[in-house]
Amino acid sequence: MPDFSKQKTKQWIKEVVLSYNKKIGELNFIFTSDEKILEVNRTYLQHDYYTDVITFDYSEDQKISGDIFISLDTVKTNAEKYSQTFDNELYRVIIHGVLHLVGYQDHSDEDRAQMRKLENKALLQLN
Repeated sequence: MPDFSKQKTKQWIKEVVLSYNKKIGELNFIFTSDEKILEVNRTYLQHDYYTDVITFDYSEDQKISGDIFISLDTVKTNAEKYSQTFDNELYRVIIHGVLHLVGYQDHSDEDRAQMRKLENKALLQLN
């Protein structure tokens, strides 16, 4: 389990979501391993690869809800790869999942660039 302020994180997520004129319903963050996220990816998405985050969207109207699976193994690897702290990379992945629930995708290069820009904007709100 990651060691961060749950209250600070909840408040930050709420502020980000409100900035998109949405409300928070039920959000579940499941912190797991590479092996578990690979299993989820294979079982539910028919993808045979590791990833840092998988988001299942149950949102309705303006209320976002979902399950966000996060591989702490991949977060750690990516933090080292991109010369980031573990916490900073974890917050990026958390908000990445939330941005999916708000309505953003990352299928194309253009989508990924927009998602990165929105992640950076949200990370500034955290600090």
